[in-house]
Amino acid sequence: MIYGFGGGLMMMLIKKRFMHTLILLVLSAGTLLAQKADDILGKYRLPNGIDIEIYKNGNVYDGKIIALNNYDNGETKDIHNPDKSKRDEPLMNKVIIRGLEFDKDEKQWVNGLMYGPDKGIDLNLKVTEINDGEIVVVGSKYFFSKTLKWKKIN
Repeated sequence: MIYGFGGGLMMMLIKKRFMHTLILLVLSAGTLLAQKADDILGKYRLPNGIDIEIYKNGNVYDGKIIALNNYDNGETKDIHNPDKSKRDEPLMNKVIIRGLEFDKDEKQWVNGLMYGPDKGIDLNLKVTEINDGEIVVVGSKYFFSKTLKWKKIN
């Protein structure tokens, strides 16, 4: 009789855990499904300290530098640009993200290009998630890719 009671208790605990897991999955899926195209709009701090603003440009989303925050020991010019004639151009207000499109089926922003002033290279860019206070981005070039989180700022 004690064995049967313990087995019933075990089943009750398993059912309870299953229900908790199911509820978490439903809530997580709801957050992903709720993403809308304009959710990406806003200001973000990149890992290199640069602040950007992502804005709507027709049917796509672009981004420009809005603060340097002592980037690269105070550098203000685009000194790593592969086009030598552009190396004296200021980084402030430079558009470094172009052409992000919202894929309503995948709930992601895709087909973007990002210019990385750190190395003077262009990368393919997509935004895979928007969470509380940050976005998850994937930059890629050829066979290499890197996933980063950008912090949302006011």
